[in-house]
Amino acid sequence: MSTLNVQETARLLQSWDRILILTHIRPDGDTVGCAAGLCQALQELGKEAYLLDNPGLTRFYAPYAAPYTAPADFVPDKVISVDIATVNLLPDNAQGYAQRVDLAIDHHPSFTAFARANIVRPEAAACGELIYDLLRELGPISQEAALPLYVAVSTDTGCFAYNNTTAQTHRVAAALMDTGIDYQQVNKLLFRTKTRKRLQLEGAMLEKMEFYDNGRVVILSVPLALMGRLEADESDAEELSALGGQIEGTDCAITMRELRPDVWKMSVRTGPRVNATEVCRLLGGGGHAAAAGCTVEAPWAHAKAQILAAVARTVADFAGEPSTGNG
Repeated sequence: MSTLNVQETARLLQSWDRILILTHIRPDGDTVGCAAGLCQALQELGKEAYLLDNPGLTRFYAPYAAPYTAPADFVPDKVISVDIATVNLLPDNAQGYAQRVDLAIDHHPSFTAFARANIVRPEAAACGELIYDLLRELGPISQEAALPLYVAVSTDTGCFAYNNTTAQTHRVAAALMDTGIDYQQVNKLLFRTKTRKRLQLEGAMLEKMEFYDNGRVVILSVPLALMGRLEADESDAEELSALGGQIEGTDCAITMRELRPDVWKMSVRTGPRVNATEVCRLLGGGGHAAAAGCTVEAPWAHAKAQILAAVARTVADFAGEPSTGNG
């Protein structure tokens, strides 16, 4: 296994053909945008490159991946993963490639360097920033490649509002906008449009939210029963983890999403006081200092107790008793 820089990675990509690109489970805008932008650029170089179909794609991100989906009979010579910190985050249909990833491109501090060649930039707000630099080495970035890369960078920064956003993030976004992409439509669709079911989900979550640590930690829950009652789907539940961070006085928002009976996906969004990666690492997960995740298999009350205990172990001044709230 080797660790590469941008120039070395670009030379590697120029020498490859018949390439399959993998995205992670519960695909977000960063993994999909990176994959689509990279695939477009590789095709412009005359490469045969495709994306492996991801069964978890929602209706918001599926259109960006659809033009690049690999034919069923495609057999790759090279396999690339984007925005994937560990092979445990591969979808079920990608698990067969877990031991043969030739290049992993990522930006997570918890990245495990699982591929034959690896490039990581933990300081990047989005993996899309790293893909942007790679594509610049390969040649001018076309409008077709720039649009999904803008999706990657904008979604992983909450439309440039999250505290992971840097001056470089804005420089990358500006360069992508300069290609003439319709960024206004992207912003409206992804950041200013919500389905009625999504609004009902948010209302139910806020009605049952619980506060801990003198009001600094908030827990919001999305049980399967709630999704079923509202007949909500994955598109309605996209980025629900951003909701808790909008509550005044909190610096640690934990969204508990029930994936299967008594299997809870914990999404942790934090301020400087709480390191989300350290919290989630205690429960087998990882991510970034301000945004990380893990999965806990337990009934709701026990799962909640585990994530709160992980926060308490990470924060020296954690106050354990519940605060007054709506819970």
